[in-house]
Amino acid sequence: AIRFFMSSNVRVEGIRIKDSPQFHFRFDNCKNVHIESIHITAPALSPNTDGIHIENTNNVQIYNSVISNGDDCVSIGSGCYDVDIRNVTCGPSHGISIGSLGNHNSRACASNITVRDSVIKNSDNGVRIKTWQGGSGAVSGVTFENIHMDNVRNPIIIDQFYCLSKDCSNRTSAVYVSDIRYSEIRGTYDVRSPPMHLACSDSIPCTNITVSAVELLPAEGDVVADAFCWNAYGELQTLTIPPLFCLQQGNPRSMLENDVGYC
Repeated sequence: AIRFFMSSNVRVEGIRIKDSPQFHFRFDNCKNVHIESIHITAPALSPNTDGIHIENTNNVQIYNSVISNGDDCVSIGSGCYDVDIRNVTCGPSHGISIGSLGNHNSRACASNITVRDSVIKNSDNGVRIKTWQGGSGAVSGVTFENIHMDNVRNPIIIDQFYCLSKDCSNRTSAVYVSDIRYSEIRGTYDVRSPPMHLACSDSIPCTNITVSAVELLPAEGDVVADAFCWNAYGELQTLTIPPLFCLQQGNPRSMLENDVGYC
């Protein structure tokens, strides 16, 4: 619907957009972007209707907005840093996502991103980091804090095996995911999937994941599903619901300094 390209000191406020055929707002190669009090609606089954997409854009604030659509409420692409998302009501949707990153063996970097004081409801995902096999670069310095989940299928998800077909092969290179913090995330999840899903690269593990005050209960029934981890390392600062015993403590011994594609 609306695209900003190579723009600085942009302010978008008080706008309502409905049923864009693709992204509702897109910001490419921009800096100093302030988005506040916007309202976006699209059908829950409409593909590629991201609410706000940013790429190669820095110093972004997204505040006090309501988004419901058929894809990500907010999607953060490569080259983004210093992003603050606060008081956003998201859903139905695919949640708030960093990525997808590293497609077609590309180098991708994203850092210093905060999502806080928000609500995600009736969505496929909650807060998500998604990367393709074969990419390089890094995602680091990410905080998800004080977020309420209401009937979300995957409330907390890192997916380093993101693929849109069934024939994606495993690769030895990957975007390095590190310094990710989850704090005060509470609510209910759809019982079809694990409420916490940390699937990290076989060759380059996720490191320094810190988790505290996470309480996720099934929206239906009484059985709490197990969390899932694969090659994920960090620190469990409090007990969680469900228990996150699969998060490995400390740092992996196998990862060498030259394995990691820093940004």
